[in-house]
Amino acid sequence: MVQKKRLVISYKNCPAEVVQAIREKYPLGYGDAVIKVQKPNGECFHAITLDFENVSYLVKVDVKIDNLTEEEFEKQFGSNSGDDPDNADFDAKEDENPDNIASPEKNYDE
Repeated sequence: MVQKKRLVISYKNCPAEVVQAIREKYPLGYGDAVIKVQKPNGECFHAITLDFENVSYLVKVDVKIDNLTEEEFEKQFGSNSGDDPDNADFDAKEDENPDNIASPEKNYDE
């Protein structure tokens, strides 16, 4: 049995056939398929795998890691403490008299 050649390549340097194979294997994106690889010197990189008949690729990909602190997150996206006025309005409308809810039988053109 002939052993496959194993190659590490950057996504930026992939030949067109490899890029096409990545698109076919991961049509909805490869976000869930990314693995973290540690090199012998202790450094890490992120990659996806791709196998061909004679070659097995480890394709290095760029990964954006979200490292916002909780305070930075709240500044950027707002608090999630339930103070959201949209949710308060929605909850208040749900608590109103159910007779005020439109029914399909009512004719509003009258």
